[in-house]
Amino acid sequence: MLNSQALLYLACSVVAWSQAADYANSGYKTTEGRNRVAQTLGSHDREQTQRPRDLVAELALKPGMTAADIGTGVGFMLPYLAEGVGPSGKVIAEDIFPDFLAKAKATAESKKLQNVQFIQGTVKSTNLPKNEVDVALVLDAYHHFDYPADMLASIRAGLKESGRLAIVEFYQRGFRDPKHIRMDEKGLVAELESNGFKLVSLRPFQPDRQYLAIFEKAPNK
Repeated sequence: MLNSQALLYLACSVVAWSQAADYANSGYKTTEGRNRVAQTLGSHDREQTQRPRDLVAELALKPGMTAADIGTGVGFMLPYLAEGVGPSGKVIAEDIFPDFLAKAKATAESKKLQNVQFIQGTVKSTNLPKNEVDVALVLDAYHHFDYPADMLASIRAGLKESGRLAIVEFYQRGFRDPKHIRMDEKGLVAELESNGFKLVSLRPFQPDRQYLAIFEKAPNK
């Protein structure tokens, strides 16, 4: 049950959503724009700035699990997720852009990853296989969802009953361009909890820059 403050945050986010999402996605509308983004996503110093091994540890992956990387981009997280689930597990790399998926496939090939499945989603669906995913990760991508309710429904459908959704998102306050991030962490939690998820934990991931929110599937009403 959402409290009044959470409902207020959610209402405000709905009003501002379309303009904010469109603004955040402006750099992704052309091949040239996505190529510029790809250079940042594959930056040589991202291992230090994004701390992928620490993130995988937070996800508590185990051998044999299925992990989904939603909005995989150039596939930066794929080697770390593949290591977490082991050879007996599987990683699903999802993105809505074929050129990003091609770059993610190249990353998997260069790292000799044998347990990665690639799925092209849409602006309204991840197209995840039903009830198959143990952990879904949305890294720095939630604010790019054009249709968050639809995307969350597709993620929820893809999760096992015991599955979890982990979102790493930028703090709205202090971000270099506040219009880029459409809501703060309280608004994000309210939005998730209104779309079939229950908050498990919320804590800073990179202080003053990013937070990590972990959710589980809420029981069907």
